[in-house]
Amino acid sequence: MNRFKVFVVLVLMSFKTFACLNWDIKKLKNKVEVYRDHKEYFVPRGHQFKIKDFSSLILDLEEGYEKTKDIDYLSDKGYVLIIQGKYKEALALYLNIEKIKPNRYSTASNLGTLYELMGENEKAYDWIKKSIRINPESHEGSEWLHLKILEAKIQKLENPTGEFFIGTNFGSGITLKTKLSDEELIKLQDALFFQLNERISFIKPKDQIISVLLFELGNIAFMDENFSSDTSEIYELSKKYGFRSDVLNERLIVCYKKMNDFFLKNGKDLDKIATREQALTDKLIKKARNDDDSFNQMIMVFSIITLFLLSSTIILFFKWKKLKKAIPAS
Repeated sequence: MNRFKVFVVLVLMSFKTFACLNWDIKKLKNKVEVYRDHKEYFVPRGHQFKIKDFSSLILDLEEGYEKTKDIDYLSDKGYVLIIQGKYKEALALYLNIEKIKPNRYSTASNLGTLYELMGENEKAYDWIKKSIRINPESHEGSEWLHLKILEAKIQKLENPTGEFFIGTNFGSGITLKTKLSDEELIKLQDALFFQLNERISFIKPKDQIISVLLFELGNIAFMDENFSSDTSEIYELSKKYGFRSDVLNERLIVCYKKMNDFFLKNGKDLDKIATREQALTDKLIKKARNDDDSFNQMIMVFSIITLFLLSSTIILFFKWKKLKKAIPAS
């Protein structure tokens, strides 16, 4: 397969992945979109906040409340303050909302989040527990894991294990073992993804608890042989947040090897696909030449994608070599 065909195949795979994305959209009461995240399988990347003018947004929410007296406007203002990192101001606002209209789920949940971000974990635990009583299915039914995270912080555990948080483990070898049913694994995967995606939005590396939970999320993904690239990304993120383990490195090597074997095994089929797509690309470029602006935009897009894929390939190669050297042959 020549280099251009390999490039086309990689681009196609990236487009195919993009087509499989689920969108997670957050809109405020005034219809402003705060984020529009694409969830690529179960790789938590955090919310990509879109707010540029915080002052104007907060003013608009305040005006909305004055006109309607709808408490949701104030609640959303508090959420924006959290995004800004203005925790004390947000805390005062939510405590006032609780006085105006007590026992709202969003108030209890946001107060729990705020107290945790401020390091007051006992108060955070109480408010999250209250939010669960108000709405047991909140946050996709994952708040039980939030409570376990707070328990670890309250107890000041130095080296919390994945089993402490999720109540199970997947063994210490390359081959994973579990007593959980497929349905239980899916629910656990959902809970881990949701809690991690929220935390990664506000907490940057390094963080011990996040690193452990990412490792366990990676272990669940590891059981699905079809998503080795996503599994490796989760494991790498776990390392970025501070997780260190020979087992993680060994499983990473397995992921990279599976990715390599896939290309070797499916080379001929990929070659056929690439040939067809190369012909289609030639037609598109020929058509685009009739419009200089369109052609220039297309060239720019392909240049960016090429640079990204080349960089990713180089990084992947060196990570694989580094990991192979780090683990002694058995």
